[in-house]
Amino acid sequence: MAYFDNGNQIFKDARKNHYAVGAYNTNNLEWTRAELRAAEETRTPLLIQVSTGAAKYMGGYKFVKDMVADQMDSMNISVPVILNLDHGDFESAKECIALGYSSVMFDGHKLDTEENLAKTKEIIKLAHERGISVEAEIGKIGENQGADGGELASVEDAKTFVAAGVDKLACGIGNIHGVYPAGWKGLNFDRLKEIAEAVPNEPLVLHGGSGIPEDQVKKAIQLGIAKVNINTEFQLAFQKATREYIEAKKDLDKGNKGYDPRKLLLPGTEAITAAMKEMIGWLGTKTIDDELKDASFDRSSLNEE
Repeated sequence: MAYFDNGNQIFKDARKNHYAVGAYNTNNLEWTRAELRAAEETRTPLLIQVSTGAAKYMGGYKFVKDMVADQMDSMNISVPVILNLDHGDFESAKECIALGYSSVMFDGHKLDTEENLAKTKEIIKLAHERGISVEAEIGKIGENQGADGGELASVEDAKTFVAAGVDKLACGIGNIHGVYPAGWKGLNFDRLKEIAEAVPNEPLVLHGGSGIPEDQVKKAIQLGIAKVNINTEFQLAFQKATREYIEAKKDLDKGNKGYDPRKLLLPGTEAITAAMKEMIGWLGTKTIDDELKDASFDRSSLNEE
């Protein structure tokens, strides 16, 4: 029976020992299997998360929870898995708490600071009563913006939200969601250092991790980042592998049923696993043991009706 860890001890250890754990978005069944496989075979903890849009696309938050749990059971996953709501509003966070997600991110950046803090406290109370972890955001993370990136989080806000009881804190330090534009000025390490010193034990979160150069990711981890969010990077890996499959005209091979969606989606799925394994190396994610595991599926199923 699948069990979801809340990740609190995992992320505290990551902050203390200067490594990070990836937070990887799922967009469908293939994404879920690819990420679970990468975590199981590298023997590292996994935070798998879903955005509101992706959850709606797949059929709702309950479906996502059930799908991830069912795949964990069918794949015999034995590493810790954290199920997180990514950038949820107030009602979505409450729904996921009720459903039994083990972690929720309440994103109140659109509210004024006072209302954001008040609603964050409500979410913290509801979540902590059930042993569920809470992430909050301060400083708006950019959305496909220009070279300046998103806004910088306030050091005072960081102290206030940590005092309120959040378990993880996402802070804007010039990072953005989506593809980074040419000329992007990079992360603001001075502000990150100020925040890290102000809240020395809090796991800090880097959103928009896809596309940030490796050296900047590693420097951010040394300064206090314990969780790095990845989505776009895997979408691009999936797109590239799928395009190569089609450009090679393998989908037109009717004799081998190259058009079968199981075969059509396989290269992209495996590209996600490969990209995630590479990212785990970047982050320095600590392994839980030194076992060797193979979480690949039975390929004979590709040729069965």
